[in-house]
Amino acid sequence: MSDVKFSKEHEWLKMDGDIATIGITKHATEMLGDIVFVELPDLGSNVKKDGNAGVVESTKAASDVYTPVSGEVVENNQAIVDDPGKINNDPENEAWFFKLRIKDKSELETLMNKEEYDKFAKESGN
Repeated sequence: MSDVKFSKEHEWLKMDGDIATIGITKHATEMLGDIVFVELPDLGSNVKKDGNAGVVESTKAASDVYTPVSGEVVENNQAIVDDPGKINNDPENEAWFFKLRIKDKSELETLMNKEEYDKFAKESGN
């Protein structure tokens, strides 16, 4: 997953052309515990970098999902809405949240690589 970028809000992003696939990290799922509900952004909606793009609820807490880049929502992962537990099983692959057509590729420069994110997650303790 070396081409994956990470945010300080514990989201991951993987690019394919101008489409970004976005989800939450394994670290985030470990902090949340068993996920029981997810709300995703509406198709066609425009989201802004660091803006709220959904909600994830677990047996421990509810948490906002943020978008690490700006763009238009072009696809949602209905499978995780139907079965939120999938997020705990495979958060950084099959349990992606939504896909965006990004507006400004320079926003990617503000994100961390895997090594930087792992260090951030360990040092921040959250």
